[in-house]
Amino acid sequence: MSERSSFTTLCYIEDESRYLMLHRTAKEKDVNKDKWIGVGGHFEKHESPEECLLREVKEETGLTLISWRFRGIITFSLKAGGVQETEYMCLYTADGYKGTLAQCDEGTLEWVEKKDIFSLNLWEGDKIFFRLLEQECPFFSLKLVYEDDILKEAVLNGTNLEWK
Repeated sequence: MSERSSFTTLCYIEDESRYLMLHRTAKEKDVNKDKWIGVGGHFEKHESPEECLLREVKEETGLTLISWRFRGIITFSLKAGGVQETEYMCLYTADGYKGTLAQCDEGTLEWVEKKDIFSLNLWEGDKIFFRLLEQECPFFSLKLVYEDDILKEAVLNGTNLEWK
C-alpha cells in the first residue's frame, strides 16, 4: 500500500448567520466531488498556514481576509484503492474580509444559513467539526479515519467520539 501525506487549510467565512460554502462540482476526479466544503487548499513550498489560508481564500473567492481565527487541526486518514493518505488540515473561520466575491473554478460559491448547513451533502466528519464551531469549542485536534468515504473513527483531543 502506498502512503501519501499533505498539509492544507480550510476556511469557513462568516457573514452574520451564514457561511460561505463551496459546492465542489467542477472537477470530475475530485475526492470532494458534489460535497459542500469551505475554501482552502494545499500549502505551497515554504508557506506558513496563514500564508496558505490568505492565498487560497483570495484565489478561490476573490476576497481578502482581514479577520480570522485558527480553530483547530484536523487529521484526515483515508484508505481507498490501495492508497493510504493522511491530510493535516488547519481549520479557520473568518469574520472580516474585503473585496467582491468572484467565481470559483472549483465549483459554486454560495452563502448558506448556518441553520441549513447540516442539510447539505457534507462529509460525515465535517458535521463533527461544524458542531464544535457552533459550540465555540476552544482550539481542538480532531482525527477522522475514513475507509472508502465511510467515517470509521473520530477522535477529539485524544478521546474517541461517538458520532452516529
